[in-house]
Amino acid sequence: MLTDHYTKIRGLILDMDGVLWHDKEPIGNLPEIFDAISRMGLKVTFATNNATKNIDELLHKLANFGVNAQAEQIVTSATAALSYISRHYPPSSKIYVVGTDSLREQVRTKGFTVLDDAKPTSADIVLVALDTDINYRKLANAGLLIRAGAHFIATNTDTTYPTPYGLLPGAGTVVAAVAAASGQEPIVIGKPQPTLFNQAMEIMGTQPDETLCVGDRLETDVLGGQNAGCMTAFVLSGASTLEQAQAWQPQPIIIAKDLSSLIYD
Repeated sequence: MLTDHYTKIRGLILDMDGVLWHDKEPIGNLPEIFDAISRMGLKVTFATNNATKNIDELLHKLANFGVNAQAEQIVTSATAALSYISRHYPPSSKIYVVGTDSLREQVRTKGFTVLDDAKPTSADIVLVALDTDINYRKLANAGLLIRAGAHFIATNTDTTYPTPYGLLPGAGTVVAAVAAASGQEPIVIGKPQPTLFNQAMEIMGTQPDETLCVGDRLETDVLGGQNAGCMTAFVLSGASTLEQAQAWQPQPIIIAKDLSSLIYD
């Protein structure tokens, strides 16, 4: 068991896509895995760069896989981005969102004005995430608004995300297109910035040397955990490969086939 080898661990920060599931397919027997985590006395938070779903949607997805969690256990790049915007911009700010309807609704819930796609003439912020309905009009609007002075904020820059069919284009692909259209690089909120990990540790009440960050992507999950000063574990069930992990410096302290192997071996 994990805690037999690493006795100092008190909390786990788990990525979701590529660690817990591939889209609609769970990775391993999640109820059994989380029962084992509970028996070890470990606290758990979930930190995901995925900004396409809100907290309630993620709770529902976890529940469908037999995992009971509380809203306060989940931090996302979307919630972190909106927290950043709330701290740095007035509530009257106008935001053009390149992302899902769920993300637009999260922005509205925070009290900001969400601009529609019908030729917006000005914006304070262009917020970019994964948009599975991306089209030329959205890219043109985003590029023109940023060139006119809007601030460019990205929830994350994951270039792909794992599915049962293979790696599909992620938020980073959309962000790169907007960067090309606007001639500017964004402020990036999600991993590998330490923001999500710091929030997760605050929720659990753990210190970095007591916290293990588990992810499938080296340049976001592992690097972000390292940037936050945490122990890191890499699982082979998602985006990055074993060869990439072996070449990564500094090495994650654990490389495992998947979350089940990490917990039980």
